[in-house]
Amino acid sequence: MGLFFTKLMTIFGNREHKVIIVGLDNAGKTTILYQFLTKEVVHTSPTIGSNVEEIVVKNTHFLVWDIGGQESLRYTWSSYYCDTEIVVLVVDSTDRERLSVSREELHRMLAQEELRGAAVLVFANKQDAKNSMSADEISSFLTLGAIRDHPWHIQGCCALTGEG
Repeated sequence: MGLFFTKLMTIFGNREHKVIIVGLDNAGKTTILYQFLTKEVVHTSPTIGSNVEEIVVKNTHFLVWDIGGQESLRYTWSSYYCDTEIVVLVVDSTDRERLSVSREELHRMLAQEELRGAAVLVFANKQDAKNSMSADEISSFLTLGAIRDHPWHIQGCCALTGEG
């Protein structure tokens, strides 16, 4: 996960950049954020509202907003879009039943004018779990290939270990 932010640093320079982390509840958003910050597994509970942290990589500052993913909170996501340069969508690779909801939320977000030009990173989390879908399977199901207005990348990962 750190390699991705290092590559972004070379692209974005040394000013502050706004990142939002979104996804359905229990996808691993908060675990990924704190794994990156502390390199440790942090016990988390469902995020009500948001968490915000600053990540600094070689003088590049990322202001990272981790936004709650419960159905009752998703309507608030749009209030975080202003000035967002990077959207990180975290998907639970074992949650086949709700992958269509993730796809709908992703495409609804990317249709918003405030996110025009924002880069998209999809973390296919929980790759260590039995019966998890591969990043390629998730990419197809989310129809990432149809996204033309935003640079995007999908990455398999395991938030608990920091792999990916």
